[in-house]
Amino acid sequence: MHPNDQTIFALATGLLPSAIAIVRLSGSRAGEVVTALIGELPPPRLARRATIRDRVGEPIDDAVVLWFPASASATGEDVAEFHIHGGRAVLAALTAALSSFEDVRSAEPGEFTRRAFENGKLDLTEAEGLDDLIHADTEMQRRQAMRQLGGLLGDRARRWRAQIIEAAALIEAGIDFSDEGDVQGDLMAPALRTIAQLHAEISDVLAQQGRGERLRDGLVVAIAGAPNVGKSTLLNRLARREVAIVSPYAGTTRDVIEVHLDLGGYPVTLIDTAGIRDSDDPVEQEGIRRARARATDADLVLWLDDGRDEAAALANGTIWRIRTKADLAGAGASEQNARFAISAETGEGIGPLIAAVQQFSAGYFGAAEASLITRQRHRAMLQDAVVMLQCSIEPGLEPELVAEELRLAARTMGRLLGRVDVEDVLGEIFGRFCIGK
Repeated sequence: MHPNDQTIFALATGLLPSAIAIVRLSGSRAGEVVTALIGELPPPRLARRATIRDRVGEPIDDAVVLWFPASASATGEDVAEFHIHGGRAVLAALTAALSSFEDVRSAEPGEFTRRAFENGKLDLTEAEGLDDLIHADTEMQRRQAMRQLGGLLGDRARRWRAQIIEAAALIEAGIDFSDEGDVQGDLMAPALRTIAQLHAEISDVLAQQGRGERLRDGLVVAIAGAPNVGKSTLLNRLARREVAIVSPYAGTTRDVIEVHLDLGGYPVTLIDTAGIRDSDDPVEQEGIRRARARATDADLVLWLDDGRDEAAALANGTIWRIRTKADLAGAGASEQNARFAISAETGEGIGPLIAAVQQFSAGYFGAAEASLITRQRHRAMLQDAVVMLQCSIEPGLEPELVAEELRLAARTMGRLLGRVDVEDVLGEIFGRFCIGK
């Protein structure tokens, strides 16, 4: 039997031991397996308490079993769930019992969701939204993922594709009935108006800044400056734990240290870098090179200055000059040029700095969680479609060429939704899911 036709099972909950664990079963033999293990098939979508027994009648667990017949299930196939006690031995016994059935096997990562996709329960953009929801660390990431899972982009793309196909049908009808006098012109005009409107609408979506894509990865904030100005101490203070080694000796930090934070629902990656100075040490030189590279790519650089150095123009993004060691005598010497004065040691000024970074994040992402485009793949597909739509409305283009450009545009929208020619991306997308999802 082909692997796609086999019945699959997997643990759908977290690490064991736990109070309850859920084992999910999906496929054509699911009903037969459930009946063999508990003696009967429960009523659809109603929880049934039952004793699970193996093939020789030995009890495995006192559990709750649910039955979801096709096609009204998450995968579109017959699905069952065993809610068992979350002990490792219980799971091992149930897994052994399930594996004893012919053509029943453990699921691969993402296989449940892939079957849902292949059975039309969700399109590729919704599957990607589910993947983003699984990996969401902050509230804004969760909101964005929920909107994609709910069809924010998929619904719009389906409407665009339907309009393209409708316009292409009009033009092809005009070609087929070109001998009927003015029929071709009558059909071409409304079709081209529709395509022009679509071109403008999709172009407007693409013109939005790529904040939706960035929200998945987060804002990058680099802490930079000369050695011994308090960079590692500030990182530890912001992370609220000992992440970096703090030492009075210059050059202690030689590699880039990253910490992921949730600031007001926005994902922020905080980077501690090596102190920037002239050095003959080849290892420290490499650390400084990496520090400069990460600071240059950062969205926001917190340039720490204890009064001895001036801010350096390292970043493509925004630089905030931060006066450090504000608790020490004479600390006010350079504060007039600093955005903030802080003491990472005592915590002075840290609250306003965190609030400012949070406000910067909110302004940077804006309404990113409502953005239609959340992945580079989405943007690339829509850019291709816009080029084809633009070609189709070029003045003087022959109707046959217009129809061909529209067919290509409709196919591109289909690829966005995952309905045609996407085998090369399916493995990459679904392979990121956890087993049991």
